[in-house]
Amino acid sequence: MQETTLDCCGLACPQPVIKTKEALEGGDGPLLVIVDNEASRDNVTRFARSRGCKVSVQDTDAGRFALHIVPGTPVQEEKFDAAEYACPVPAGPKMVYVISADSMGRGSDELGWALLQTYIQTIEQVDPLPSKILFYNSGVKLVTAQSGALDALRSLQEKGVEILACGTCLDFFKLKSEIQIGQISNMYDIMSAMSEADKVVSPF
Repeated sequence: MQETTLDCCGLACPQPVIKTKEALEGGDGPLLVIVDNEASRDNVTRFARSRGCKVSVQDTDAGRFALHIVPGTPVQEEKFDAAEYACPVPAGPKMVYVISADSMGRGSDELGWALLQTYIQTIEQVDPLPSKILFYNSGVKLVTAQSGALDALRSLQEKGVEILACGTCLDFFKLKSEIQIGQISNMYDIMSAMSEADKVVSPF
């Protein structure tokens, strides 16, 4: 009987296993499952063998693996838990955003203030998220009552992004009582965050 080909290249775990499970349950013929990483190769192999299938693995060009699966009779029906076949997600670079002014770009301060708030509102849409956002000098105005980016900052904070605002700067602009989001910090914390970051991003 001819093999049915199942191309799972580009799919993140546990999708290759889920696709293989669906194909096995939807037919009784042999499968050719193609994956493009070792984790998927191992997970599909482990799952198929747990269901009584015979599996042979062949390396192909461009780092792909061809898994020839012949259905068999499982010793016993096992409960399927997709989480068992999930692959660990590698940690991304530790990124820190720095907001050191209350205007983005040169020309109109009013336009720059509006652009900066839009910039902060867009951070959440860019992957990966920063680990911290640092506000100092007039940038601390973005964490106070006058800011139009507070909702975006709250959403980021809920996702684990740490918001730090320079206490000296808040005192200078007499804004410490108006802080709405994040925590008051100092120069040591700001410098430590920047030195420990893999990448520092700033709109200025």
